Amino acid sequence: MSGFEGSYLGANDKISLQAIMECKICWTPYDPAEGDDTRQIEPGTPFVALPEDWKCPNCDAPKEQFLVGEDPGSGALAEAAMIGAKTHALVTDFTEVWHGKMRDVPIVNKLLHVQAVGFQMHEGRPLGVLLSPWFMNLVQLPAEGEDWSALVPGAKEVISFASGEYEFIHNVREMVGGYKACSLFSPMGEFRSQAQAVDVARAVMVALFQDEHRAETDRAADIRAAREAEIAALEVPEILPEILPEAPTRRQVISAGLASEG
Repeated sequence: MSGFEGSYLGANDKISLQAIMECKICWTPYDPAEGDDTRQIEPGTPFVALPEDWKCPNCDAPKEQFLVGEDPGSGALAEAAMIGAKTHALVTDFTEVWHGKMRDVPIVNKLLHVQAVGFQMHEGRPLGVLLSPWFMNLVQLPAEGEDWSALVPGAKEVISFASGEYEFIHNVREMVGGYKACSLFSPMGEFRSQAQAVDVARAVMVALFQDEHRAETDRAADIRAAREAEIAALEVPEILPEILPEAPTRRQVISAGLASEG
């Protein structure tokens, strides 16, 4: 059987690690906080991690016959699923750009691939880092049910975080819809591996919310204006909002110089 028709049915993606399940035959609960002494299941073991042969300690009903009694983590699970769906579309879209248009562009770093890193909810919207062989951007996506399809590509917006104010560029793509992107790195030649780029992206997502960086000066707008002619010369309009200023920008602060480390 498939789906989640009231019973568990092996639907790990439908319940969180905190889910309290109930046997639908005898209504005996399984609480992860308590575990199961009869099978020597340690407290803290989620229902999804129980052995496949685990059965109701009262009536021997199999796991598949359990229902969700209470799930304190269901909101977080739904949020994670929403972020996952949106970032999957983002990565798929830019992976197609990479294969279809960017492989032969001189600025690309072929040691890298498209990846979404550190996406989390911020003020109701997914926020994280998208890295690719030719850019690393801080990206904000619309909230669930929010339509950004009317955003004007190339329009600029300043968004504030604890570490300061950042210039985001609006864009709209077929798979992703509308989104907002802020330059961190472009091009990506200084990165020696995907792991190094991911480490920097994760560091950015931590430093972004640290107010000790606020005193630094953000020159992104000035540098962007100086490079408009250079960007236009690349003649790849689909990626214009992703080819952003090299340095110095606030990314030097929030990345703590990690990009230059081996």
